[in-house]
Amino acid sequence: MPSTTEPYAEFAGQLSATTLLRFATAGSVDDGKSTLVGRLLHDSKSVLTDQLEAVERVSLGRGQDTPDLALLTDGLRAEREQGITIDVAYRYFATPRRRFILADTPGHVQYTRNMVTGASTAELAVVLVDARNGVVEQTRRHAAVAALLRVPHVVLAVNKMDLVDYAEPVFAAIATEFTAYAASLGVPEITAIPISALAGDNVVEPSAHMDWYGGPTVLEHLETVPASHDLAHCPARFPVQYVIRPQSAEHPDYRGYAGQIASGVLRVGDAVTVLPSGRTSTIEGIDALGSSVGIAWSPQSVTVRLADDLDVSRGDLIVPSDDAPATTQDVEATVCHVADRPLTVGQRVLLKHTTRTVKAIVKDIPSRLTLDDLSQHPAPGQLVANDIGRVKVRTAEPIALDAYADSRRTGSFLLIDPADGTTLTAGMAGAAFGAEAGQAPAAVVADDAGWDF
Repeated sequence: MPSTTEPYAEFAGQLSATTLLRFATAGSVDDGKSTLVGRLLHDSKSVLTDQLEAVERVSLGRGQDTPDLALLTDGLRAEREQGITIDVAYRYFATPRRRFILADTPGHVQYTRNMVTGASTAELAVVLVDARNGVVEQTRRHAAVAALLRVPHVVLAVNKMDLVDYAEPVFAAIATEFTAYAASLGVPEITAIPISALAGDNVVEPSAHMDWYGGPTVLEHLETVPASHDLAHCPARFPVQYVIRPQSAEHPDYRGYAGQIASGVLRVGDAVTVLPSGRTSTIEGIDALGSSVGIAWSPQSVTVRLADDLDVSRGDLIVPSDDAPATTQDVEATVCHVADRPLTVGQRVLLKHTTRTVKAIVKDIPSRLTLDDLSQHPAPGQLVANDIGRVKVRTAEPIALDAYADSRRTGSFLLIDPADGTTLTAGMAGAAFGAEAGQAPAAVVADDAGWDF
């Protein structure tokens, strides 16, 4: 069998120098999120010449003396006309030390669902606060969403320090208040940085106006914060996307299961279980990029070959036999409702988990979370756009869910409208948030033909 230690060690060494960090920006309206992103891109030399020229032309047309760097991310016409961010804007850039995928999310209350979308895959969230206004309601809301989504690192960027004369007491008071609030939500790591996105202070280059601050700039922190690529210790999870059976003269007996490793490491010889059937086998071979390998890790796309001829199809999950998640048909989760149409008790939906999609029914909506004060509103009956609440769902077939706290990839799911395929709700299995007091008894739902389970 090929050595599994040396390839992994070599890959880990390469990964340390070229890690990818996904991060999101959030904050209240006019706190300067898009300007910060534009400054990051501009000062890190990640803006193409024609992009900068276009921004300069638009800025001059508005009568502005300097380029409005927010235009580098606010791409929709409505965003530029109103001077606000509406949709999530993704930007890709790199420095010699790290590659980045950035999600610039809106600050308005009605776009909370957009922040959930942008932060759902983020390993770090930058929450901006206007130094003149301090911590406001929307700041608390974004901190709560970051905590709910288990974002491991949060940066508090106290912006517009130039408008408060770069006063250290102003920064210290805001940092103390936010840190205490975020820590009470369970945010594991909080870093506060005083900045001026417009002037460029402490964004890429250290500020000459704040000699009292000795910490990193925003870019320096982004380059050095640990990325959560824990390939060695996460349980292996391999959702099957496609079954490969060429049935050719060259490969008459070949049967492989293709997909992307969601987490962990797979090795030839590992004892595995196929869920939800529970059948067991061992990994006979792993094919990657046309070659057989002895080891593969997340997020590689590979083809796995098993020693036994099992009935495996799209949507099945291949996991280590000694670390398999339990299968269930009763799902209780915290969800964020993202559709304009409401989610109601008794509604028939499709539940999509990794590559598996099954019929389901909403059995109960025990509570809705009020992000302003983190209180629970019991038995709301429905969830509307931007609502975060608890739901109980019954599926027609068993699914293998991890707890969201253990795996953001295999602990999350979507609820989909079976009529037109619209995404209704994003769910986090078992991710209780805030007090769970005052929940109403589970509602009794009438069984309909085809949904009797």
